[in-house]
Amino acid sequence: MPFEAEGPTPPGPPNTPRAPTEADREWLRASVRRYERPLVAYAAHLTGGLESARDVVQETFVRLCAAQRADVEPRLAAWLFAVTRNGAIDHRRKQRRMRLVEDDEPFAGLVAGQNPPDLAAERGDSLSAILDTLSTLPPVQQEAVRLKFQHGLSYKEIAAVLNLTATNVGFILHTALKAVRSRLDDENEARAHA
Repeated sequence: MPFEAEGPTPPGPPNTPRAPTEADREWLRASVRRYERPLVAYAAHLTGGLESARDVVQETFVRLCAAQRADVEPRLAAWLFAVTRNGAIDHRRKQRRMRLVEDDEPFAGLVAGQNPPDLAAERGDSLSAILDTLSTLPPVQQEAVRLKFQHGLSYKEIAAVLNLTATNVGFILHTALKAVRSRLDDENEARAHA
């Protein structure tokens, strides 16, 4: 005679993913609506192209779907930007390797930190000057400034994305803004004397 267990069926192994609930699906949809555009803009700056950025962000959201909501939700913005950053860096590495293999430079005109000419024309001289000055900063300073002012991340979130401490982020931002202000003041003074 076969053994019949009494009571409810025990849960599966602890690492077995559970099926997402409707609340989980709605949280994922809300996360995509809230973060897709800022992540694509961030990834486009890092990869140098919009299509590449969209691919990187799509992979970020695929990873979000596979992640445990309880682990990610308290630090969602920092998690999404960090995963996007890592994906963009991986993408750049792959592109670099492919160019070496193909000995072709189809993206030679796309350099991180450069702004398309139409963007500068649309935004006016002052913003153009700021962006030009920003592009002369070291990469970590550029990235910290963009995360803070373009994407609205807190020091703590930026620290998680860049793998730094919040104190380091504060110092980096202070140094970057001081350098931008100084260069803009120098340029304005030079224009005034010209």
